[in-house]
Amino acid sequence: MNLVFRLAWRNLWRQPRRTWLTTGAMMFSNMLLVFMISLQFGMYGLMIDNTLQAFTGHLQIQAPGYIDDKKMRQTVADIVPLAESLRAEFPAENTAARATAFGLVSSEERSYGIAVFGVEPEFEPGVSTIPGLIAEGRFLGENDAAEIIIGAALARNLRVGLGDELTLLGSGRDGSFAAAVVNIVGIFDSGLTDIDRSISEIPLGLFQDVFFMNGSGHHIVINAGGIDGVAELQSQVGSSLPGGQDLVVHDWDALQPGLQQAIKADMSSAFFMYGILVILVAFSVLNTQLMSVLERTHEFGIVMSLGLTPGRLGRLVLLETSIMGVLGLILGALLGGLFTYWFSVNGFAYPGMDEMAAKFNLPARFYPQVSAPSLLIGPAVVFIFTILAALYPALRLHKLHPVEAMRAV
Repeated sequence: MNLVFRLAWRNLWRQPRRTWLTTGAMMFSNMLLVFMISLQFGMYGLMIDNTLQAFTGHLQIQAPGYIDDKKMRQTVADIVPLAESLRAEFPAENTAARATAFGLVSSEERSYGIAVFGVEPEFEPGVSTIPGLIAEGRFLGENDAAEIIIGAALARNLRVGLGDELTLLGSGRDGSFAAAVVNIVGIFDSGLTDIDRSISEIPLGLFQDVFFMNGSGHHIVINAGGIDGVAELQSQVGSSLPGGQDLVVHDWDALQPGLQQAIKADMSSAFFMYGILVILVAFSVLNTQLMSVLERTHEFGIVMSLGLTPGRLGRLVLLETSIMGVLGLILGALLGGLFTYWFSVNGFAYPGMDEMAAKFNLPARFYPQVSAPSLLIGPAVVFIFTILAALYPALRLHKLHPVEAMRAV
């Protein structure tokens, strides 16, 4: 074993209680950082997946410019056959065709402007959680049936219930007048008032007849089951589209830009708190090493008078800090990984989460994502800051004079 390493190891255990307290602080902070970062990444994954699975999907095939303009005439021709070909080529994915229009829906007493979505009743549950949020009645049945499902807030505003009729008015694809009378077969409750009062769904076949779509639609939604591999799937779907149509494939980031921004904002606030924790640990290390240097001033004076340079003494102090940092990193990451792995299998739930999750059709438990970045990012940052904290005691030795140091008691 290297002599300098043996000397550094011996110096650490001159004060075992202080060494263990400092190392324990690093272990605890590393363990906490591993768990919190893993839980944070897991919550982001859950947040993204459930937001996209609610309605948007991970990918959408649209006409160029539709994502910005949302014009009725920006359509995908023969949308149902195209969706069927994609389902045949990508059987593991959930794919459904949709069409969208804005119209006026009227009951006997009131009228409201809403967004009307034409959906494939058979395949819509694979790309949206709305069919699973039906609080009263059922989801849509036949593709050409004169049926509609509406949100609970819209039902209250219109003062209607199951079985009541609504008159739907709008503008067709060709600019003509579109009208239909539909029966309410289901009322969904997402827990989000904006959605419950502004969205309705009717069968795609009925939508195409009412709005004179001539077999076209506005987007094909693909649910990939998770954000991993979305970029590769996007490339594959893009290459499989028919060459005769000018279509684009948008990923979830383009479809929901606010979601990524919200995650970045949350990460900024979270890493600010993590930074405070790391700085506290760094000050603990600074205090430990500074006390260690002050206690050994007389000893340092003697060895310097024998010819040992301040630079070598400073490197000795940094080596002592590195040993503590490595111990804290390895033990903290190991314990944090085991702790996080247990929760990744069994899940983690906040008090009262079951009721809120059921209301929003979300899982009741969070599952931290154990990964190499979540295991190493936090402990690595703590290790770097502990080394930086030890620079001051190490550099302080350069101002030490042997004669004055040997007089210190």
